[in-house]
Amino acid sequence: MTARTKPRLNFWQIWNMCFGFFGIQIGWGLQNANVSRIFQSLGAAIDEIPILWIAAPLTGLLVQPIVGYLSDHTWNRLGRRRPFFFGGAILATTALFIMPNSSFLWMAAVMLWIMDASINVTMEPFRAFVGDMLPDSQRTRGFAMQSFFIGTGAVIASAMPWMMANWFGVSNIAETGSIPDSVRYSFYLGGGAYFVSVMWTVISTREYSPEELEEFDVARAQTLKIDMDSGSGERSPKQFATTGGAWLLVGLLLTTLIVTLDLEKELYLLGIGFSVFGLLQFLAARFKKSHKTGNGFLEIMEDLFAMPRAMKQLAVVQFFSWFALFAMWIYTTAAVTSFHYSTSDTSTALYNEGADWVGVLFALYNGFAALTAFALPVLARRTSKKITHMISLWFGGFALISFFLIRDPSMLWVPMFGIGIAWASILSMPYAILSASLPAKKMGVFMGIFNFFITIPQIMAATILGLIVKYLFDGQAIFALVLGGVSLFVAGLMTLLVEDPTEG
Repeated sequence: MTARTKPRLNFWQIWNMCFGFFGIQIGWGLQNANVSRIFQSLGAAIDEIPILWIAAPLTGLLVQPIVGYLSDHTWNRLGRRRPFFFGGAILATTALFIMPNSSFLWMAAVMLWIMDASINVTMEPFRAFVGDMLPDSQRTRGFAMQSFFIGTGAVIASAMPWMMANWFGVSNIAETGSIPDSVRYSFYLGGGAYFVSVMWTVISTREYSPEELEEFDVARAQTLKIDMDSGSGERSPKQFATTGGAWLLVGLLLTTLIVTLDLEKELYLLGIGFSVFGLLQFLAARFKKSHKTGNGFLEIMEDLFAMPRAMKQLAVVQFFSWFALFAMWIYTTAAVTSFHYSTSDTSTALYNEGADWVGVLFALYNGFAALTAFALPVLARRTSKKITHMISLWFGGFALISFFLIRDPSMLWVPMFGIGIAWASILSMPYAILSASLPAKKMGVFMGIFNFFITIPQIMAATILGLIVKYLFDGQAIFALVLGGVSLFVAGLMTLLVEDPTEG
């Protein structure tokens, strides 16, 4: 008997299942456009901002694979992924209300951790959700729909402080050590929108049961002639111990070098990161040797080393893509205010005018992303998903470099078009390629592991970008954007090496 294939969904069904991303991106948009501003307002120096931002990628690194694993193994009356949508929405909404009331720099840094963790709890299952609900022929459209809502949500979020100041007369200037009311009220409004939009998806969408998904997987394997268990595998205790020892040795040597040469404290994060990953592998070896295999930690560790080939290739693309994005999010405010407005004094009207303009620019690139989101699947059908992604990344690379070439701040809206194209593609094409390689029973955990290659480059950026800007670029933040542009060009080239199982 032929296995049942996954049915196609209509436009409004896809709309409803993706609508929650509208609220998620309002949260992300407020964070990306305003957290550096909040840090500076509370007294952070330019070279301190990247390490303060480390909360975001570290939280994603820890939370997303765990949430992915748990959502793969959850089934109750709310469904498989929706319980995490619901819980994450409550936590994120609360965090968005508290964040703009931070009185001290350390408080803002802690709230960034909490806010980012909450958003990740909601967001990670949404990626797997598209893979669960849509057949291969509709997944590019599904991820494009998510890109559309991400774009529209971010437009509103990024422009909120500017609209508060210019449309409603809310003050965008605060005393030194305080956060402007325009930012504070924006976070309140964003928190409410986050909760409502995510709840819409929870209420309006029915999920397939694990049994139905397994049946659909059998049909996919027959149609595509692929082995849906190819991403599964087991490692021996010796394999874990060997690779764990290598990682631990590198971490200890790096840490020793940093101490001996009295290097910058930010670099300790790299040494600690290598060492911790080595120790985790030793722990996995111990579990394996003692036959304690029935736990999520060991499964996640084994899946990490058993990634499908396409996932490994996409990891390289993601590394260079997200390094560039993190550079943009961290340094655009500092770059525009110092290079185009010639001020770094956060208490001046000129600085806040520049910071508000950055919010508008972020809104514009997200708006362009929303407008181009549905054009990308069309281009992908006529060429390929890989070619589409490469072209999009190169648009973004040239756009970031042009920040240095354009001297008139009023013209900075022009490169936002290229950044918007790149952003729309980054949010859709890698996931459309990846989901075709993943079995339904592991969609969540592999999507969570895939997030490693989003968070690791962000951690690298947070660790070294401050040092690069301080010592190599003489404190000029504009060159961090140029470096991000070069990184996107490299990511585009790496895309050509990716194998897409749905393209012959």
